[in-house]
Amino acid sequence: MTIKQLSIFVENRSGALLGILEMLRDNGINIVVSTLGDTDGFGIYRLICSDTEKAFKMLRDKNISATISNVYAIRLSDNKPGAAADVVAKITKSGVGIKYMYSFMFGGHGIVVFRADNNDKAEEVIMLEKMDYISEKDLQDV
Repeated sequence: MTIKQLSIFVENRSGALLGILEMLRDNGINIVVSTLGDTDGFGIYRLICSDTEKAFKMLRDKNISATISNVYAIRLSDNKPGAAADVVAKITKSGVGIKYMYSFMFGGHGIVVFRADNNDKAEEVIMLEKMDYISEKDLQDV
């Protein structure tokens, strides 16, 4: 029910992100979606890609700090205002906290990606509410 997300710690210096993007490109890894948040000294570049394990190994071999996390990617049933709010409401009203969230378009549908503070409860809500989620298999042909 979850997909793998790669979080890469990137120095806040010119060219650091480009170097990572070039490594991914040169190793045939397609990026489905990415987001970059910065802090003092470094940024966290989160991405969902075509081969998370391969990307992680490549980064580790280059001594670039990265982690793999399980996140949920929920396909919005309607591309209308408030569709993301409806998903978040169902998740949070069940008592599940959302650590972070971002969204993107995939296959003509809005997708909400989030990391939960309680995966068991999040999966229960997703199943009970019959939410349409993206799986690792959906990303294999990207």
